[in-house]
Amino acid sequence: MDERERALSAAHRGATDFLDSLSTRPVWPRASLDDMLKVFGGPLPEQGQDAATVVAELAERADPGLVAIPGPRFFGFVIGGTLPAALGADWLVSAWDQNAGSSSMTTATVAVERVAGQWICDLLGLPAQASVGFVTGAQMSNFVCLAVAQHAVLRRAGWDLVRQGLRGAPRVQLVVGADRHGSIDRAARFCGVGADELVTVASDDQGRMIPKALAAALADGPEIPTIVCLQAGEVHTGAFDDFAELIPIARRHGAWVHVDGAFGLWAAASPGLQSLTAGVGEADSWTTDAHKTLNVPYDCGMAIVRDPADSIAMFRTGGDYLMYASLDPWDVTPELSRRGRGVPTWAALRSLGRRGVGDLVDRLHANARLLAARLRDVPGVTVVDDPPYTQVLFHLADDAATRALGAAILADGTAALTGAEWRGRAVLRCSMSSWATTDADIALTIGAIARLTGEITPRS
Repeated sequence: MDERERALSAAHRGATDFLDSLSTRPVWPRASLDDMLKVFGGPLPEQGQDAATVVAELAERADPGLVAIPGPRFFGFVIGGTLPAALGADWLVSAWDQNAGSSSMTTATVAVERVAGQWICDLLGLPAQASVGFVTGAQMSNFVCLAVAQHAVLRRAGWDLVRQGLRGAPRVQLVVGADRHGSIDRAARFCGVGADELVTVASDDQGRMIPKALAAALADGPEIPTIVCLQAGEVHTGAFDDFAELIPIARRHGAWVHVDGAFGLWAAASPGLQSLTAGVGEADSWTTDAHKTLNVPYDCGMAIVRDPADSIAMFRTGGDYLMYASLDPWDVTPELSRRGRGVPTWAALRSLGRRGVGDLVDRLHANARLLAARLRDVPGVTVVDDPPYTQVLFHLADDAATRALGAAILADGTAALTGAEWRGRAVLRCSMSSWATTDADIALTIGAIARLTGEITPRS
């Protein structure tokens, strides 16, 4: 075998050893960042090393610092595992080493991504002609969509952002919900819109934007270029805005409507849950993320825009040496060069089929409901509400005990879930995002929570 084959064999062994350990290894890393810096640090050696040895040592040394994200009991943040077909496809993407920006040069990867985008729009009830830009994640997708929206609403007002820039441009009104995800504010900042400029609309006790409050916010003052940001899946409660009521309100004021549906938009693929997204297809742009609910490897967000011409107008690249064709990927996102990150999405969709995607979403929801039901049986635990989707919130009697339980769970290693604050209280949040989670994994998690809760708040 040559050096490349030996290196790939070493990578295969390291990967399978890691994946085989997922059911038993601690979910949270056993080594700190400082520990890992000591393991990998030091001066760069003068002499090189055989590729297979490098890969084998990398796998061995990294192991204590790896979090079991692909495993069945990682419930922290909203991060899915990796479906087998998506993982295999991702290995091919690295081996192929294609620059997936050009539809003239890398025809296979661009075709695969374009079909994946068409399948996603069909599954989620979005316009078939929409542009689908594959980006790193939901943060970048929100930026792309808001940048396109800003350009579009300014163009309607007679201002060419590409030619004239933002200095002297008409003010753009960005309307957001009180319980929006922080990536919206960050994306707005990238677009030159500061926090003090945001128009914040009140939300209800589950984090859903209140339609009357939106109507009042838009009715106040003259009509100006406006973008309204709605949400499919509040990151704590999993609640969905009422798109069927909110979007027509925004439309009456000529607003562009963007929907942040990083993980929630996938509810549209489930016949039993698609009512949560009723009316969402009437928006102008949408954010979603395949490494969340669809369970493809990092990184794979999608920026979806109703009219591809709006995407191209904002992001069309330059360079007389480049080849242009129909809807080049580099014309709808900020990246000129990137890997074929949409290929694992095609593989995941092809392996599941329409019914399988719906079943996956239903299973994640069922896991959330099962976890919530069993948490209610643990003395001292209060579940905030019935999960409408895949998020579960709970807390102990006081904030200090809740935070102590969160730290103890991570140290214990049985499962990983993360702390947050909701309506002024410390809470623990479980995100059901992995295809690999079973009833047995939920039982193990509940057992650990019950044991640790008893240690933190012993009975008198």
